[in-house]
Amino acid sequence: MRFIVIGITDHPKPWFPPEVMAIIGQGKVFSGGKRHHEIVMALLPPDAEWMDITVPLSKVFDDYRRLSPRKRGEGVLIVFASGDPLFFGFANTLQREFPDADIKVYPTFNSLQMLAHRLVMPYHDMRIVSLTGRPWPEFDRALIERAPKIGILTDKEHTPSAIAQRMLEYGYTSYNMHVGEHLGNPELERVTSLSLEEVALRDFTMPNCVILRGEKQKVGGREYGIQDKDFALLNGREKMISKMPIRLLTLQALDLPHRHVLWDIGFCTGSVSIEARLLFPHLHIEAFEIRPECEAIIHENMRRHGAPGIGVHIGDFCSANCDSVATDGRRPDAVFIGGHGGRLKEIMEKVLRYLAPEGIIVMNSVVAPRVTTDSHRLWDEACQELGLRQDPPTRIQLNDHHPITILRCKR
Repeated sequence: MRFIVIGITDHPKPWFPPEVMAIIGQGKVFSGGKRHHEIVMALLPPDAEWMDITVPLSKVFDDYRRLSPRKRGEGVLIVFASGDPLFFGFANTLQREFPDADIKVYPTFNSLQMLAHRLVMPYHDMRIVSLTGRPWPEFDRALIERAPKIGILTDKEHTPSAIAQRMLEYGYTSYNMHVGEHLGNPELERVTSLSLEEVALRDFTMPNCVILRGEKQKVGGREYGIQDKDFALLNGREKMISKMPIRLLTLQALDLPHRHVLWDIGFCTGSVSIEARLLFPHLHIEAFEIRPECEAIIHENMRRHGAPGIGVHIGDFCSANCDSVATDGRRPDAVFIGGHGGRLKEIMEKVLRYLAPEGIIVMNSVVAPRVTTDSHRLWDEACQELGLRQDPPTRIQLNDHHPITILRCKR
């Protein structure tokens, strides 16, 4: 198949160079969104056939394939797409769906470029995030990494208001927001620059896009390691949190720079998950805890430390159905067991059902007078029975009492 993909703006009377006009004039079958059809309708030949691009896209692609080469006019299907079709655009989708197709692209400025032009803002250093039909993780990562300038493609769910509310919830307040609506349309175009608090209370028309710009003196790195006193605790009990030096050594044992998905089982206050989220924002993190009172605590700590995007699951891990969180390439390749309630082998058996081939499991074993369960012995027994390879343990003692052993194993 052959595709010619033509980028357009929101201008109701689009202009194209002579080469593109000649292509349109000779075309037989055209495709694009309903809004695109309204914009280019007057330019199409009288006998043109139009195919709407709607969800599900699989049906659209099946319709493309059913078109005979003769009907397409020498096998060419002309597609209209917004802005630059290779910038989070439909040409990328066509490449994935039709890898052998011949694709030619005629781009125009994308919406973020146009918004930067209106603001006279250099954009070569802008971090780009698409939230169009996508979840929050890449946006969360840009915030955690304190990107000073972020360009965002929005949709009906991830609106400027929703973006501002999320930023305010997690404490990312040192940004101003610029919103561009109907860019390219001389009658409807509007560019608004507001604080996050103002954006959170307003509605904006679609289509729109956003540029966030941070205050230079407030956008930058963070401290390495969170002080224990800065976490909300379970019943105020300081002993229920992994101490910062142990926490950082645990993250090192999990080899997180080279991992993709972390499961934190028995998260309690969420300190390990939150530390990992802030230090390694590329990670996808799922946190599990049996005590329902811990749900409010981890969410409070996520907001307090600016760590959005951690999946929180309350209930008995051993009886939980984890299929939904381990799909789409999200099998864990790093697992931390923060609590086991004497059911360590059962938990590890469950983990092995989902663990990626080169996955790592880490647990900390403490020796203390009131600890009746010998976690190190349970660990050794479970690893032997399940055929897991143990690495040499790391022993650390922060004071005169209660040495801790960091244990690690692999398949």
